[in-house]
Amino acid sequence: MDLSWILNHLGEDREQYFGAVAPPIVQSSIFAFPTVASMRTGFRDELGNHVYTRGNNPTVEILRKKVAALEGAEDCLMFGSGAAAMSAAAIACVSGGDHVVCVAKPYSWTRAVLKDLLGRFGVSTTFVDGTEIANFESALTERTRLIVLESPNSMTFEQQDLAAVAALAKARGIRTLCDNSYATPLNQSPLALGIDLVAHSATKYLNGHSDVVAGALCGGAVLIREVFRGPYMTLGAILAPHDAWLMIRGLRTLPIRMERIAATTSHVLAFLEAHPRVRRVYSPRAHGNPQLGLSERQLHGASGLLTIELDAADVAAVERFCDGLERFLMTVSWGGYESLAFPVCAVYPADAQLHPPPGLSLSLVRLSIGLEEPEVLIADLDAALARL
Repeated sequence: MDLSWILNHLGEDREQYFGAVAPPIVQSSIFAFPTVASMRTGFRDELGNHVYTRGNNPTVEILRKKVAALEGAEDCLMFGSGAAAMSAAAIACVSGGDHVVCVAKPYSWTRAVLKDLLGRFGVSTTFVDGTEIANFESALTERTRLIVLESPNSMTFEQQDLAAVAALAKARGIRTLCDNSYATPLNQSPLALGIDLVAHSATKYLNGHSDVVAGALCGGAVLIREVFRGPYMTLGAILAPHDAWLMIRGLRTLPIRMERIAATTSHVLAFLEAHPRVRRVYSPRAHGNPQLGLSERQLHGASGLLTIELDAADVAAVERFCDGLERFLMTVSWGGYESLAFPVCAVYPADAQLHPPPGLSLSLVRLSIGLEEPEVLIADLDAALARL
């Protein structure tokens, strides 16, 4: 199945809705049945039938089919956020007394669900440096039921050898879950490498327009149905039909957006790596990345997310740089059409030290490259760096 078919036609049965090229938004919370028998059948399989939009909605179903096909998965569930997708997957895979192994620096809400929420119910988690397979192996116990990965992560971009971790886990009957938000299904295929479940903050590149918060979870049909019957239906963190429709529209341009973003990022990356006021650039494609070989082997293409460590004397200098940016919007998240900047120092008090132990350096600024011209972004960064 080719990419253009998935994005433009898969799941869109136009004969069912008057030949409309764009699918309709089925803005209905409930669906009626002609007989008791047909209603009974619907209740027995709410994932495969339209009973209640909390379970399965026709517009959301089109999106599910597209995202599943992009990931090479048998099925997909769409959620109201990426955090909901990761949380549902983790909750479905463990019980009280079980053990989880997770990479050391996951997304903050992934850490929260493992350590704070599941920890309250007797699930323990060991956080390990995921750059070495030996660290996973040494952390496993007889109670380990899940390994949580994020490759690359979304701040300093450490990766895991997904095929090696999957092989280790399968040999011991342990499930694996990977956050693939950075790479997108176009640039990394965790399921093909043996990973069981793949999650996305679909808010980012999959939607790509900074107007929808969404999450996706992809995997085998049996496992996805298990998640559906459990935390998906129980917790109700669903994606609304209108948001699904916006995401379908956003997906149409995913390949050309990612191609343009990658091309621009390569120019910005080269500029930043050569600038004397940038101590280090964190990116899977950076020349100084110790995992560059893994990037070339495991990632099919580049993304637009990178982090710079500024040569700053204090937090005030970092603020001068960020406040001087005119083409980068200062905000959270990433992966939209617009270029963004996220300073780590913004989450600390104004009088914080530049290197608070044991947290991230406050001289780090994450950049998300959008669809602007590279020379415009480079000129903006150059002018802001002069303010240091």
